[in-house]
Amino acid sequence: MFLKRLSLQNFRSYSQTQFDFHKGTTLIIGPNTAGKTNLIESIFFLSTGKSFRADKDIEVIGFEKEIARITGLIERNADETKLEIVLPRNAFKRYLVNGIARRRVDFAGNLASVLFSPQSVDLIIGSPSVRRTFLDTILEQINRDYRIALTNYTKALRQRNALLERAQEEGKRDEEDFIYWDNLLIENGQFITAKRDELIGFFNEEKKDIFQCTLIYDKSTISKERLLQYKDAELGSGVTLVGPHRDDLAIYMQDREKQVRDVKLFGSRGQQRLVVLQLKLLELTRIEQQFQEPPILLLDDVFSELDEGHIQHTLNLIGRQQTILTTTHKEFVAKDMLKDMTVIELT
Repeated sequence: MFLKRLSLQNFRSYSQTQFDFHKGTTLIIGPNTAGKTNLIESIFFLSTGKSFRADKDIEVIGFEKEIARITGLIERNADETKLEIVLPRNAFKRYLVNGIARRRVDFAGNLASVLFSPQSVDLIIGSPSVRRTFLDTILEQINRDYRIALTNYTKALRQRNALLERAQEEGKRDEEDFIYWDNLLIENGQFITAKRDELIGFFNEEKKDIFQCTLIYDKSTISKERLLQYKDAELGSGVTLVGPHRDDLAIYMQDREKQVRDVKLFGSRGQQRLVVLQLKLLELTRIEQQFQEPPILLLDDVFSELDEGHIQHTLNLIGRQQTILTTTHKEFVAKDMLKDMTVIELT
């Protein structure tokens, strides 16, 4: 699969713009204010149905504009598909495939992508929610049932927390109110846990060419028994205390003395970047296995914080799939690689 054309209307800094891409590597060059990350964000949005930067969709709509659009033409197995996301300021966003409205669960997965940016190191040093999002982004792209389960789980969690908040205010809970949401939470939560467990198992079993590391799934299992166990504590806190929304992921390495250490606590900045690069390579592999073709690789300004060795590791990812790469300086890319790239300069 590859992205042939991207059109943006009132998306961030772009009022009306079109980009044409080829199957190989496209290098986007421009200063920090030129909109390089906005471009990458729009492609990721088209791929997953959501932004990796904005907490609310309204944030991506151009200043004083009422609607934004992201439109992409993709080619897969010689067939072309038009994907479109419409983002009104005062209404729900809409997803369209070849002009036909779809739910996000049927929209995501049409265009698979893997994103690597300077912020990707937050996968190691950031909060547990960043690591959960990392797992979810992969699984939502490769598994429609996972998209449905995560949507159902999120809805059930929101409703259950509202019931707990009311119960906390009243000092008691009506068990009948919780039955439906508990069952929905358990059914979908157990599915999410199982799929996350499978993915982490894949990461651990696959060969690692860049950095040897082991992932440990710190899962918060959800069941009727565990909800009952935390019943009083939940009444006190007003929120659901067990379930995959409280999962975390620990990443370990061996130091020079063969001691197993947590990369977050004991890894150098360079080692942490190499771990992230290794995980992104495994993410590429897993998605390619699912689709029998590689996803788009999005490299956003990754050279800004990398030394020469890490830059070379990153450039080695280029070549097997369509790659869209942004940078402030063309000099970061070797001349022998540059000649095979399509270059777009932003001002």
